[in-house]
This record gives sequence, C-alpha cells and structure tokens, in this order.
Amino acid sequence: MDRSNSQGFAFRGINHLALVCKDMAKTVDFYTNILGMALVKTLELPNGGGQHFFFDAGNGDTIAFFWFPKAPEAQPGIVQAKRGGGISAHGSMNHVAINVDLEDLRVYRDRLIAMGVDVTDIKNHGDTTHSMGEDTDPTTFVRSIYFHDPDGIRLELAAWTREFGPQDTTNAPRDAAGVVVS
Repeated sequence: MDRSNSQGFAFRGINHLALVCKDMAKTVDFYTNILGMALVKTLELPNGGGQHFFFDAGNGDTIAFFWFPKAPEAQPGIVQAKRGGGISAHGSMNHVAINVDLEDLRVYRDRLIAMGVDVTDIKNHGDTTHSMGEDTDPTTFVRSIYFHDPDGIRLELAAWTREFGPQDTTNAPRDAAGVVVS
C-alpha cells in the first residue's frame, strides 16, 4: 500500500525532536522519574563535545537532548516561551506537546502536582474568540496542561477531543506584515 502524501513523502510520525539541556543528569531525572519516559539511547559526542540522549515518547517517537559543555545560557522569550507561556522569537521552539489519552489528562495533572511540578489547570482549545479557556464547547479540539522541565522548556500534555474536518482549515495564511495571502 502506498502511504505517500501528495508530494510523494511517506511520513511515519516524528522520529525525534532534538532539544538542548544545561544538565543532562537533571534532564534524565525529570524525563525518567517524573514523566516516566524510558531512556532508550545515549551517546557521548566525539572530542568532549557533550552528550546526546533519547527518551521514548510513545509510538516509536522520541524526545532527544543534547548537552553541550560550552552552550550559551537560555534566553526565555527569545529562543523559548517564557514561564507561563506566550510568544517566542521566529525560528524558536515554543513548546513540546506530548499526545495522551483524554481520559488520563486529569490523572496525569494530579500526578505531576503530587511530584512537585507546577502545572496549569486543564485548558480547552477551540475556535472561540479566546481560543483557550476553562470551558468546553462544540469547537473544542484539544484539552491540555502545561508545565516546564528543569531547563524551562515548556511541555504540554495534549489530548485530542475530536477528529478534524473541512471546517478546521478555513483560515488563510498571513505574510510577515499580517496581510492575508490567498
């Protein structure tokens, strides 16, 4: 069976997302002992260049981290979202959303809180004027919680609430000046 998309690519999900941490030991502790992700691959980079570790995010997908001994310090609000969320710079990583079952979201939130992690209330994302709120409505497409890892990387546990349809792709893209491009 041909699984290619319209451009001839046959994507199978995310192989890995590579992020950079300040302290690999703290990162391993958080992702294995707080989130329960298995550490599946570790590498020492040549010539003392650091480390590259991979964690199982489910379905064959992984979240990977580099540790570089001479990496520059983080710049929240520029290369990542600030604590509490918000915007980040062009070409940056705003947050990592990890897919979970809807039935588990509240349990996972309570579990993280019990382990001392600062977690948001459950947020409902929909096509309302605020796009994210406390209440659900027929346009709600994902429910989620947000928290940060030891390096301030904003993480989201996200659960789809419905399948997408033609009504979900009605917005035209805008150019850098904010002008709708048809």
